[in-house]
Amino acid sequence: MKSRIIFFIGALIVLIFAIASQAEPKTFAYHNRNEYATPDFKFKNVPSPSKSDAATKVRFTIVDGRRDRNGGTIDKLCDGKIPTEEDQPSENFFFNAGTEGGRLLVDLRGTIDIKQINTYSWHPNTRGPQVYNLYASGGKADDFNPQPKKGTDPRACGWKLVARIDTRPKERPGGGQYGVSIRDSNGIIGKYHYLLFDISRTERTDPFGNTFYSEIDVVKPNAPVVVASQATKQYGKTFEAEKGKYRITIYTSETPDLTEWAHKELAPVLQQWYPKIVKMLPSEGYQAPRRVSITFSPNMRGVAAASGTRIRCGAGWFRRQLQGEAKGAVVHELVHVVQQYGLARRTNPNTTRTPGWLVEGIADYVRWFLYEPQTRGAEVTRRNIARARYDSSYRITGNFLNWVTETYDKDIVRKLNAAARQGKYNEELWKETTGHTVQELGAEWKQSLEKKIASQP
Repeated sequence: MKSRIIFFIGALIVLIFAIASQAEPKTFAYHNRNEYATPDFKFKNVPSPSKSDAATKVRFTIVDGRRDRNGGTIDKLCDGKIPTEEDQPSENFFFNAGTEGGRLLVDLRGTIDIKQINTYSWHPNTRGPQVYNLYASGGKADDFNPQPKKGTDPRACGWKLVARIDTRPKERPGGGQYGVSIRDSNGIIGKYHYLLFDISRTERTDPFGNTFYSEIDVVKPNAPVVVASQATKQYGKTFEAEKGKYRITIYTSETPDLTEWAHKELAPVLQQWYPKIVKMLPSEGYQAPRRVSITFSPNMRGVAAASGTRIRCGAGWFRRQLQGEAKGAVVHELVHVVQQYGLARRTNPNTTRTPGWLVEGIADYVRWFLYEPQTRGAEVTRRNIARARYDSSYRITGNFLNWVTETYDKDIVRKLNAAARQGKYNEELWKETTGHTVQELGAEWKQSLEKKIASQP
């Protein structure tokens, strides 16, 4: 017999693949695109998440891989609560950025009949689709290994392959909400004690390809279903910029002590500088995002991060920097929202990749030399001149870009940005624009710094 996965987008049904099995499990996947996704997680042919399924009383374990600490713990997969918005890291489980995914073990605490296994995810970009292989076991085989690592075929150590899942759309953006339901025409998938999810990232064009998994349900036959509740909704205040052309929403629901500072001190900076950054970094045919959200998270480690049109800020760091670097850090992330260098890669796999040092260098050039030059935060001094390189990234590269701007071409950053966004960046651009290679420019820049420092008392 064959098991099948059937993928629904509206009325479209596509047969994706088949795997051999003794029964006839079918896998249904439904995609609510961004504009249709709601916190209700309603799908055609896929039930909504439940908070009364068997998975709410079992144990989830990470067998291989690392949890991204910017997201929720593994318990988010079985807590019966679902996100209220499309990019809510704290209400989703996902593997660490830049990694290949991982494996999750579900111990059902005994052998049970399984009617359905349903998985749910939600993200506005490439972290929405689901890619995984599902294995199941009764745990009684002589060679059974309950925690096979990546690289070990579970079928060789007491596991059975139940389904292969890949909900990535082939010819349309992958953002949105996904529901997957694995079920059997004979009534039950089987009698199992353990489940193993071998999860893969959805793409490798940037580090952010690990899916935001919102819930995993394991449904027994004839079990009552209680629909999952929504996680605490975040409420934000929206500020308009450039007469309503741009709307920036700031969320401080989880960090109310930052609300007054964010509304009275940060918001005016955003209203003034987001339109400025858009004008600084144009390219042919490009329209910058008109809606931006900024969320202050109590659980986020580090400073801040931008993904698409959303910025997350680590509340702990910001509390310590309200009178220091806090505003500038958000300006840096606003530059990333405007850059959108991944757009070209989504439509043309042959585009060139802009090096990370330049991406971050442009953001810090705007921050330190245009937004807050008076702080002199990107100066190279005796303390750090020895390790200063043009490709050191962040503020050091920002310093280099400022020097090239003042010495050779006042439009160099605009030109580099346009090439990067169109997927056409290459090192020849430096020579075409300035007459020198980037390495030659880097050497000349450093010599000028050394001369300047040597002349100081």
